[in-house]
Amino acid sequence: MTTKPRCGVFGWGIVAPRSPNVDAFAANLEAGGSWLQAFEGFGPNNFLVGVPEFDLEDYRPWIEERFPPRRYAQIASTLGTPTHYAIGAFIQALGQNPGLEAELTRLGAAAHVYIGTGVGDLETTRRNALALDRAQREWDRFWADPVRNSALARYLENPQQSTGELEAATPTDQPPTDPATVPDEDLRYEARAAWRSYWAARSPELRTYLDELRESEGLEITGDIERGRTQVIRKKQTLNAAMQKRWQAPEPPWNQVSAGMVWNIHNGPASQVSMLGRIHGLAFAPVAACATFGVALKLGIDAIRRGEAKAVVLGATDPTPNPIHVAAFYKARVISADAAVSKPLTGMRGTHVAGGAALWILGDLDHMTARGFQPLGWEPVGIGTSADAEHIITPSHEGPLAAIRQALADAGAQPSEVGTWDLHATATPGDWSEVATLREILPEEVLVTARKGTFGHGMSAGGGWELTAQYLGLAGGRVLPTSLGAGELNGEIGKIHQRFVTCAGATLPAGLAGKLSMGVGGVNACVVSRAWSG
Repeated sequence: MTTKPRCGVFGWGIVAPRSPNVDAFAANLEAGGSWLQAFEGFGPNNFLVGVPEFDLEDYRPWIEERFPPRRYAQIASTLGTPTHYAIGAFIQALGQNPGLEAELTRLGAAAHVYIGTGVGDLETTRRNALALDRAQREWDRFWADPVRNSALARYLENPQQSTGELEAATPTDQPPTDPATVPDEDLRYEARAAWRSYWAARSPELRTYLDELRESEGLEITGDIERGRTQVIRKKQTLNAAMQKRWQAPEPPWNQVSAGMVWNIHNGPASQVSMLGRIHGLAFAPVAACATFGVALKLGIDAIRRGEAKAVVLGATDPTPNPIHVAAFYKARVISADAAVSKPLTGMRGTHVAGGAALWILGDLDHMTARGFQPLGWEPVGIGTSADAEHIITPSHEGPLAAIRQALADAGAQPSEVGTWDLHATATPGDWSEVATLREILPEEVLVTARKGTFGHGMSAGGGWELTAQYLGLAGGRVLPTSLGAGELNGEIGKIHQRFVTCAGATLPAGLAGKLSMGVGGVNACVVSRAWSG
């Protein structure tokens, strides 16, 4: 019988609320309490969120020591916060074991990078969407001015004749309502936008402008490719600038969206980490909502067990909470909005969104220890994943059970061997069902934790924070405090299970440790771990 390769965590990094690094994270966990703060995105409001404490400048010396000076400026100006957080967490992780950086490079294609995101870089998307909307409205306003739109000028002189000409060309094409005839101010705003969009599309002058633009954009590269490419780009810029000056037109809307939209797609953090670490193995983004970290860990363990990788940089990263982020969670009816901390397992008023990153460097135990690297925390020995195949948000009964059973089977363990367990618990009614599901498998002696009342709900990074918090405590022989106060346990949950860790922390019980994450879309991931032994 072939023995599965053992895996260990050889580096980890954290960016979280109040925690710019893993050392601050560990100290804050020991201190207990909540790390949430008021959300500033709407002006006055009742939302609390987890805002990461982070400064990319802290990592500037590391980057500039290895790359030309312009590299840091590119990272700072073109990449969004999820990638910044992932970079910071990666550099932290390298510091846990001297020599890790060189080993990841030396491994070539046998070192992989799996860093996922939950909601993606929403702030970059939001900022560019607003810029595009403003630019499009200004563009339409310019080309819908009768001075630059002879079709509209003719229509305004003789609406009936011009409408007839339009109908002859396209019978269903009727001009929208003239905004001057709309009495309601709010409706007039949208009517004006529709009016301008309609007439801009029919401007003969705009078609002439586009014909000129087509000529410059159609320039081809000749001769030496690299030199010719640079020359063509510069010539296009010169011609386009001259044309803009001649027409006195605003910049086209397609010039108002940052190329950062491309650099900050979901696999951006993984790609940037692979480049900074000179890691040549597979780099991609697993996306599994709140289960992202657990799914990335499973993929890493599987790659090592199959012999495809000796080390995997894995993790998850989320943007700083922004208005779209918060509003979407609120409309989904899963976020608390009463300006008070909503703790899991208590009043179940809803969760609090948070941003940041959690990143581990996972390695083949024999390979890494033979090279002098020492594992951290505990040993991940079993992992399971599943889908609910039911509701987009509310966890099912069978889905989480399947993930838990898989993880125990993978670990070769019985439920009676589990001593402590960390819940996904989001301070929503799902807390009750999660505890009920758990007790179908685990005994009443198991000691249970729930931590989203401390640092909030990182859509993808949250599971990594929770698993790292579990490992940090277990390595020290105890279970670190949670936000749950004495006497705060919800009565209905208390009827199902009584052993929960509070703000006082607890002595570590004997046995295995388990961690369940459940995600939007019904993705579940369960990790079972044990203390390091020979």
